[in-house]
Amino acid sequence: MIGQFFRENKYIAGVWLFLRVYLGWSWLTAGWGKVTGEFHAGGYLQGSVANPVMNGEAIKYPNYVAFLENFAIPNADLFSFVVAWGEVLVGLGLILGVLTSAAAFFGVVMNMSFLFAGTVSSNPWMILISMFILASGANAGRYGGDRWVLPYVKNILFNRNIKERNNQANHSLKEAI
Repeated sequence: MIGQFFRENKYIAGVWLFLRVYLGWSWLTAGWGKVTGEFHAGGYLQGSVANPVMNGEAIKYPNYVAFLENFAIPNADLFSFVVAWGEVLVGLGLILGVLTSAAAFFGVVMNMSFLFAGTVSSNPWMILISMFILASGANAGRYGGDRWVLPYVKNILFNRNIKERNNQANHSLKEAI
């Protein structure tokens, strides 16, 4: 019942609009500063490996630390680009309400990465807001670009699937004859 309210009510869509724009602005300003500045993730990544999240004497997330050591740090230039532009794109997606659920999902992925690295900051708050946006589905973008983009994308995907099934059926029918 509450899920249906979150996903269908036009008044709660106004709340999602407010939260979406707030969260999107947070992402956009953080990313824009990185894109236009001298941002490089290498120092942050090395600091995360040097000071991992600990549970007593044991590393709390050893797999994440191994990922950082063996993949992220050697590819720090790529990660710098992905983080900076990822934050900008997540912010734009949320502000404009275009592919809102995807933007919120990738925002959560980045927030979780920061948490695994030991950076608490505003990440839990951003994850909480994102979870509400994700739970609301397309209603989060009702007052945004999703109103037009999602039906267009669904039409393209649905029609492609119908055409493929019809072609397969015609091919099977021709083989049977």
